Amino acid sequence: MAQGAGRTITQVVAVVALAAAVTVFLSVAAVRHGFFDLQVYYGALTYWARDGGEIYDFLRPGTQYGFTYPPFAALVMLPMAYLPWGAAIVVSVTATVLASAVVIWRLLDPVARRSGWTRWFALAVALCLAAAYEPMRETVNFGQVNMLLLFLVAVDLLWLLPARSRWAGVGIGLATAIKLTPGIFIVYLLVTGRWRAALTTVGTAAVATLVAAGLFPDASREFWTEALWNTDRVGELAFVSNQSLRGVVARLDPQHPSTIAWLVLVLLTLVVWAWRSRAAVAAGDEATGLALTGAVMCLVSPVTWVHHLVWLLPGLILLVDNGMAAPARSRRRRLLLAAALIGYALLCSRIVWSWEKDFTGVDGFLGSNTYVWISLALLLGLPVRRWLTPAGGGRPGSGVPAGSASGGVPQFAEQDRGAATGQRHRIGGLLTVR
Repeated sequence: MAQGAGRTITQVVAVVALAAAVTVFLSVAAVRHGFFDLQVYYGALTYWARDGGEIYDFLRPGTQYGFTYPPFAALVMLPMAYLPWGAAIVVSVTATVLASAVVIWRLLDPVARRSGWTRWFALAVALCLAAAYEPMRETVNFGQVNMLLLFLVAVDLLWLLPARSRWAGVGIGLATAIKLTPGIFIVYLLVTGRWRAALTTVGTAAVATLVAAGLFPDASREFWTEALWNTDRVGELAFVSNQSLRGVVARLDPQHPSTIAWLVLVLLTLVVWAWRSRAAVAAGDEATGLALTGAVMCLVSPVTWVHHLVWLLPGLILLVDNGMAAPARSRRRRLLLAAALIGYALLCSRIVWSWEKDFTGVDGFLGSNTYVWISLALLLGLPVRRWLTPAGGGRPGSGVPAGSASGGVPQFAEQDRGAATGQRHRIGGLLTVR
């Protein structure tokens, strides 16, 4: 009892110390955006719902920024127009924190159980580290919806699809109706052969869009015919915050960015993604499918602001997962954990902003696109885990292998390629495919 109490006290002190360190780091490193994007949403919704204007006619005073999401997003956010500004901030921050906690916990819990970590302690440490992660702190400071969309997609891919639920696809459909970019997950379902879930996704997105069109025909007409195609409302493609392949190409020649070069890069990237995603699903590794698709979405989208890179969080967590599943003191464990640490550190560092005003030269090309290189590294190098299914038991991707009780700790196997004997080391749940 005394030993357990002492361990708990030590963990509480460690979490408090880490939280204090992160607070100091944020006070120095975090840029204050004053909930800029949330002000755009709030202003547009207020102008639309209470002042009688059209939502897509609104521009934040002194800027070219307006409401850029589909009408269904306006419907979902409509209650915000009737809240005080302070309450809107509280709702935005609370929703982001809760969504982040659920997604991180779902991805981290298997690591904690296999490694023998206290589960509340693992989650507390992860949330502190997530607070320092630049895309996450930008999401909170801008008042963005990124983590809410990731949550909707994760519900489908990490809970409903492995359970073969008839509702699988609803989350992706709603996310796509709110913001078009999660529609890449519809393609993910198609290229991996989940036709029923893909149909559910398309149906959900279509119904949500039609409901919004029925309620707000003028706004829907304006969005689909005009606002959607007005790229001036989004921002400059060459701006260093645009960490997509389109941003890379635009920074090479801001005045005349090559559309052909961008399309060729996008095509090659999608081919690699489709191949790796099919391998992940064939192995029953839906979490890696989520991470790969999140990375490719950031790469192929014309505009991927830094705050959109919260979609890389699953990949970084899975690097830790794979590293901890590798044999202790193995080269593979050191390599994967080092990759996770370096990727995370760079994504906390604001390093790309060093080239905000001048991204010319070799150093500008390499440095201003740092986060793009991380996205590419995850797409190319994130291991695919194969769930073992001995005869007479579990199904791939269920999270419960054959012969184990539902809800128990999964049993995984890790093969160390460097082992001369080829011996398999039983760690706790998955066979990693190199």
